[in-house]
Amino acid sequence: MIKFIYGITRKAGMSVEEFQHHWREKHAPIARRLPNVRRYVQNHVLPEYYGRDAAPTYDGAAELWFDDLDSMRSAFRSPEAQSSRVDEETFIDHSKSFGIVVEENVVVG
Repeated sequence: MIKFIYGITRKAGMSVEEFQHHWREKHAPIARRLPNVRRYVQNHVLPEYYGRDAAPTYDGAAELWFDDLDSMRSAFRSPEAQSSRVDEETFIDHSKSFGIVVEENVVVG
């Protein structure tokens, strides 16, 4: 199983509430249509962690599971992925985000 982890930061000027609402309610249905995805999870930073001395570096992380690299590559080349990227431009600051491809090594579970 291959996982793509996407650490994301909201666009400047967008509130945490606006960001989380858009990601949950508008982007999730778009991302849900990606082919070959076995599991899709959104990880939102808890609101109480904002406004402290050190604000979170990222506003959340998405996790997408695929059977293998070919499945992931195919998904990311799809028209559905293009739609997802277009929507991302409305709420994600890509200059402050990252993506990594990993293979899980479960230690406890």
